[in-house]
Amino acid sequence: MGILDSILGRSRPVRPDLDRLFALPAAALTLQAGTGYAPTGAGSVCFAGVEGGAFARLKEDVRELLDVDERAGAAPVAFGHDAYGYTWLSARRPADDLVTLVNDLHAVNTLLQEAGFGPHLLCSLTVFRAPEAAHDLALVYLYKRGTFYPFAPRSDGTEARDNALELQVRGLLAGDLAMEADLERWFPVWGAPGLGGAG
Repeated sequence: MGILDSILGRSRPVRPDLDRLFALPAAALTLQAGTGYAPTGAGSVCFAGVEGGAFARLKEDVRELLDVDERAGAAPVAFGHDAYGYTWLSARRPADDLVTLVNDLHAVNTLLQEAGFGPHLLCSLTVFRAPEAAHDLALVYLYKRGTFYPFAPRSDGTEARDNALELQVRGLLAGDLAMEADLERWFPVWGAPGLGGAG
């Protein structure tokens, strides 16, 4: 960082620690024991819209990377857009194979980062569901901050969240994951693939 950056209060972004994603399987055990929420096998990566030939080639690279064992029963990766113009890459594995899903998400983030799309990456999420719960829960990984937060959208058709559950999960997983301390950064991810049957 240069002296001009210091004077103007600018700082260089910290390189994200994607390896923090590998803490999710252990955190999932804590989450299930404490709340009953278990992995659904759905996960996704969100990034700002990127167009052009380079991105088209990258999409094919991602598909090839994640669909390598499609004949063995793995669901193909899918790309979609939400109402806010963000691109979502969704992947699905068996619900009891969170380790492979996390490996997929890590590989996609790494591939995008190494291809120069790191500045466009926003978040990754994994979806959880409990038998008696009225709605799903996602653990969201903020790419640029290297932290997680819970997102629990209510399933009543409104854009409302179960804040009590989110705070309960934050406290429960504080020893397992790098939880985002700034609640202002717990952004809603309405319509994310896999949540409430979406995607």
